[in-house]
Amino acid sequence: MNVSAEQKFLLIRSVIEKYDLKNMVSFLCETSGVSRSGYYHYFSSKSQEKRNQQETEDLKLKETILKAFHFKRRKKGARQIKMTLEGQFQITYNLKRIRRIMKKYKIVCPIRKANPYQKMLKATQEHTVLPNLLNRDFKQAIPGKVLLTDITYLYYGNGQKAYLSTIKDSSTNEILAYNVSSRMTLDLVTDTLVKLLKNKRVKVAEGAFIHSDQGVHYTSPTFQKHVKKLGLGQSMSRRGNCWDNAPIESFFGHFKDESSIKPCNTLQELKREIRSYMTYYNNFRYQWNLKKMTPVQYRNHLLHVA
Repeated sequence: MNVSAEQKFLLIRSVIEKYDLKNMVSFLCETSGVSRSGYYHYFSSKSQEKRNQQETEDLKLKETILKAFHFKRRKKGARQIKMTLEGQFQITYNLKRIRRIMKKYKIVCPIRKANPYQKMLKATQEHTVLPNLLNRDFKQAIPGKVLLTDITYLYYGNGQKAYLSTIKDSSTNEILAYNVSSRMTLDLVTDTLVKLLKNKRVKVAEGAFIHSDQGVHYTSPTFQKHVKKLGLGQSMSRRGNCWDNAPIESFFGHFKDESSIKPCNTLQELKREIRSYMTYYNNFRYQWNLKKMTPVQYRNHLLHVA
């Protein structure tokens, strides 16, 4: 275990005070691998005053960082805190300072867990698997061009389970439509398409297409007819390759870390929490790879520079 000079100084002092070994300072310092002058300097009034000032400053930093950490009641990591401070409070701290304060005061951000979603069924012969048009070209800088969709499980309350279907704009990371259900039936995904159609913020770009895995819902003739009615093309990941739809998997990971799903006792409570998170995510959750903007801000930025 690595022991800091400060810890060594404090240990030496405790031994001296306990056993009244005032003449043993040089010996103990040499044994501990620290200088005698460093020991006396650490306990000097000037040094102690400087540490007290540092502690006062750190406590102020802590309070400011906690404002961003708890902003919109969603816990955040260091990068999210930095961007939230800049975007919401017009305060700029570098990442090194933020991480130091978080470590010092044990401000812990959520740790993403592996996505438990697995394919539940194999496509039957009448279902159609389509080619991969996307080829992982996720960032095309055109809002409404590449739409990613997928389903994830949600466990809440006392062992209850629900399903969340989402459609995400690959260029802006904005969630354009979502649907929640207690059953994993076909209308879970077709209703998501209907909500996409009703979303007045969505302007589909020329040549737009929706990309998914090869799940039974997306190979269904009914789903594929809905896609065509919307005037969209359709693309699918290669079989068993989660990287082909990685951005939406990433969203599900952040969503499960940052939302309060488990405390919900009813499906209605769950839907309210999901609605609240989606509003937060699209409008207030700054993202490092979006030039430190929120998805909505980045969408407007791309439309402005186009």
